Amino acid sequence: MRFRPCIDLHNGKVKQIVGSSLNDESPEALKTNFTADKPSSWYAELYRADNLTGGHIIKLGSGNDGAAKDALAAWPGGMQIGGGITAENAPEWLDFGASHVIVTSYVFQDGKIDRQRLAKLVRTVGKKRLVLDLSCRRRGDDYLIVTDRWQKFTDVIISPEILEDLAASCDEFLIHAADVEGKCSGIEIDLVSKLAKWSPIPTTYAGGIRNISDMQLIREIGKGKMDATVGSALDIFGGTTFAYADAVKFSDIS
Repeated sequence: MRFRPCIDLHNGKVKQIVGSSLNDESPEALKTNFTADKPSSWYAELYRADNLTGGHIIKLGSGNDGAAKDALAAWPGGMQIGGGITAENAPEWLDFGASHVIVTSYVFQDGKIDRQRLAKLVRTVGKKRLVLDLSCRRRGDDYLIVTDRWQKFTDVIISPEILEDLAASCDEFLIHAADVEGKCSGIEIDLVSKLAKWSPIPTTYAGGIRNISDMQLIREIGKGKMDATVGSALDIFGGTTFAYADAVKFSDIS
C-alpha cells in the first residue's frame, strides 16, 4: 500500500475543498479548508524529493492550466493530471510531463458510459497511460459514479461487473468518496471494502482520511492492495491530525 500525494487546484491556487460543496450554480456554497501561499511547483518538488510517484494533480474548473503545468515541470513523469481531460487534449498533457491522464466526465455522457469516447481515449493515449476516475457518492446501499466535479450523478453503480469492464480500458482507478472528501471525518469503510474485493487493477482511494489509523484501516480492509490519498488532514495543507512526514514513512514501510 502506498501513500499517493495530491495537488488540488482551484482558481490557480493549491487548495483543499470539501468535495460536496463544489457547485457551479451556487459558488458561494464552496467550503475551502485551505488555500496555499506556496505555488503548485513547491508541492511537486516536495513529492519529488521524497520519491512519491503516482500522485495526482486535479484541476477543479478553469484557470488552473498554468499551475498544473508548473507542477508537472517540477516532477516530470511523477504525477498524473485530471480535470477537463479529453481525447483531444490528453496527448498535450502527457507531453507536459504527466505520467497518466485522469478522466471522468469525458467518458460519461447523459449518465452513462460513452463507449466511443472511451475507445477513442485508449487509441489516443494507450491503456497504460489512462486512469479512470470513478469518484462516487452514496445513494441507498449503492455508490454511483459522479461527474462534473462530483456534482452530477450518473446511472452507473460501482459493482464487480463495472470495475471488471472498465479495467480493460485503463491502467488504474482513482476513486474519491465525494460525500466525505475534505471533511476529515473518517473513511467510507463500506466503499473501501467493496473496492478491495472487486477491483482487478491498482486502485487509489481518497476521502475522509484523518490520520495514520485510517491509513492502517485501509491497509487492513484492502488487504494491502489499495493505495490512498490524503488531503485536508495533512499538515502541509493546514491540517492538524496527520503529519506529511508520517504519511511518507507509512508508504515506505507498507
